[in-house]
Amino acid sequence: MNRKFFGMALLCLLIAQFGIAQQKLSLPDTANYIIQDSVLIKTSYGITLSAVVVQKKGVSTKLPCALMYLIYSDLNRSLAEAKFAADQGYVGMVADARGKRLSPDQPEPYEHEARDVNAVIDWIVNQPWSDGRVGMYGGSFSGFAQWAATKYLHPALKTIVPYVAAIPGLGLPMENNVFLNANYQWAFHVTNNKYTDDVVNKDNARWQRMRNAWWESGAAYNRIDSVDGTPNPWLQKWISHPAYDAYWQAMVPYHDDFAKINIPVLSITGYYDDGQVSALEYLREHYKYRPAAEHYLIIGPYDHFGAQLGGKPLLKGYQVDSAALINTRQITFEWLDYVLKGKAKPALIKDKINFEVMGANLWKHVPSMDRVEENTVRFYLSGTEKNSLLSDIKPQQETFIRQEVDLADRRTFNNDYYPSQIIKQEIDQTNGLFFVTKPFSHAVSVSGYLKGELKAIINKKDMDVGLVLYEITPEGKYFQLSYFLGRASYAKDMAQRKLLVPGKAETIPFYRSRFFSRQLSKGSRLLLVLNIDKNPFAQINYGSGKDVSKETIMDAGKPLQIQWSDASFVDLQISDTNF
Repeated sequence: MNRKFFGMALLCLLIAQFGIAQQKLSLPDTANYIIQDSVLIKTSYGITLSAVVVQKKGVSTKLPCALMYLIYSDLNRSLAEAKFAADQGYVGMVADARGKRLSPDQPEPYEHEARDVNAVIDWIVNQPWSDGRVGMYGGSFSGFAQWAATKYLHPALKTIVPYVAAIPGLGLPMENNVFLNANYQWAFHVTNNKYTDDVVNKDNARWQRMRNAWWESGAAYNRIDSVDGTPNPWLQKWISHPAYDAYWQAMVPYHDDFAKINIPVLSITGYYDDGQVSALEYLREHYKYRPAAEHYLIIGPYDHFGAQLGGKPLLKGYQVDSAALINTRQITFEWLDYVLKGKAKPALIKDKINFEVMGANLWKHVPSMDRVEENTVRFYLSGTEKNSLLSDIKPQQETFIRQEVDLADRRTFNNDYYPSQIIKQEIDQTNGLFFVTKPFSHAVSVSGYLKGELKAIINKKDMDVGLVLYEITPEGKYFQLSYFLGRASYAKDMAQRKLLVPGKAETIPFYRSRFFSRQLSKGSRLLLVLNIDKNPFAQINYGSGKDVSKETIMDAGKPLQIQWSDASFVDLQISDTNF
């Protein structure tokens, strides 16, 4: 693996994970607007928030408010957003998160949005221009803030349109209980000053040095800021909560909270949005606890920025289908008009789940995530170390494939998940297990996300597992479709760790992976790569059973020895089973 190249790829991941898409919005003549750019909202609990409010001049009727809630404070950006909303027939408002722009308080990301956003809504409904209704929209942190507001749903909040919405503690700064270094500098970026510290965020060389020095040193993960030389109190606070515990649960709706969310929701995300696991977790949980929820999804071949804009023609080396290129902003305000003004739904929304099939240049519309294709096929991880198959035939007798990983070894890297390029000429096959289907006899579409069960016997108490799914095209290229990364000890309950028992057969379920849809050509094959996560870009789980953030290379001991059962499987949704 090229460390420098992968490091740059993960830097892009960081920027995408936490950035806000910057649209080219014109700043119209202020003579046409009533602009309040220094609004201070004093809450009943002693916090002061700031905001920008824009009204179109000449409008005498009360209007609904289109609200965006930002942590990336930028007055020009906020004015442009609010003016655009005013042009669509709303009072446009952009509120700054606690401690940002004109707020005198300290920034404390994630921890107070459930309360603070609702304080902003309280302020809105008491303004003379308000008709008592609020619709929220926006991406990344702004998407999170909308869901945070629904934890204690305000009666004035009538709809939300979250793009690529984050869930703290699930998709970031850890994913499926594995802390990621790609998120490391974000805390400095948003808390160093009242706006954003772009200098520290863009110091690529510093973060690469830190990752590599930590990796080479074998130091505990909770010492990574010492390696950097600057204390990171937010990281230390976050890693003190390795389970999805009450700390994280307090930030967004959790379990039964979703049953009370009775407003229409439109979620937008992308196949290559690194935070997609969060966006889809909201949707799954909403339907789980409120089966009759009016929750719609638009998803296509977009990354974190692209989903907020509506896509771009060339994405990580992949020529995107023309049908996939949409206008997220236009759809957003069509949706707000549908909910708040009684107009028609956006034309793209024909059912609850709306997704573009890569390679087919068309959209599909289905009522649920479990029905994106006509059939579900179970593929078993069978064969031997040298001839591994991804087979739709269940093995008649259980056998095992052995793998050994030396977690103390610093000469090799395991796993390359987030794609720097979607289409690759080759992939690293020096380690890991590779399971390949037979060639498809005709074109089929495969859609959904990776879910299934891994069955294994190991000699340690824990491990971090990675899966990557590719299409191998008839030309021999590798088209990345989906990936999963997760900690085995949290596989059954991300809020409660249950260590594995060395020498005992264990079952590790997985499903929080990346949703995708792809038309496979005749002659294509599917490749599933299975490996153990070991690289400079995430925590290293040495398997001792201790808090992973406190483990050092001295805890590695003997190499991790795994016996993978061929009863392990992955379920994929496929248009035709006669392949």
